Amino acid sequence: MLTTPVTSITFEEYLTYDDGNGFHYELVDGKLELMNPPTIEHFLIAKFLEQLLDAEIKRCSSPWLCFRESGVRTGRNKSRLTDLCVVTLEQARELLNASAVFESSPLLIVEVVSPESVKRDYRYKRSEYAALEVPEYWIVNPLKAKISVLILEDGFYEETVFTANQQIVSRIFSEFNIAVEEVLNAGSLG
Repeated sequence: MLTTPVTSITFEEYLTYDDGNGFHYELVDGKLELMNPPTIEHFLIAKFLEQLLDAEIKRCSSPWLCFRESGVRTGRNKSRLTDLCVVTLEQARELLNASAVFESSPLLIVEVVSPESVKRDYRYKRSEYAALEVPEYWIVNPLKAKISVLILEDGFYEETVFTANQQIVSRIFSEFNIAVEEVLNAGSLG
């Protein structure tokens, strides 16, 4: 088992941390947590959603950008890696020549669940993103064939679960028109 070479690290140190192994880490309470490489299914779903969101942003001429695997600071010494996040052009400009770790709240975060990320995506990230006041958080769960859309209301997420041929309803992307099964089918090579 690989262990991280440092035992405690600040957020500022995390921004420039490189162990030379090419691994991705999240920062949780000053400790580096190694992120396992995603499955091909995970990559395919994230790529599909990124392309859809990019197309919708362009269609609506919204001043937004969609990024894959960027960071979001969720606490003093805490930073999470998102599967997808949608931010404003201004937020992106602030980090143009810096580590892609957003310190202000993205408009939307999307996480694709993997077997080892269930608790992290549903519990820890949910509470951290709510505290950061991320207006909308999607949890795409190919393991359970569902997508949860969480909308921030008075500091807490109101959750709506979509399955099968139901259309995803988003507040941020109000004209978005895609069914859950289309998203999940993107994860197969069939």
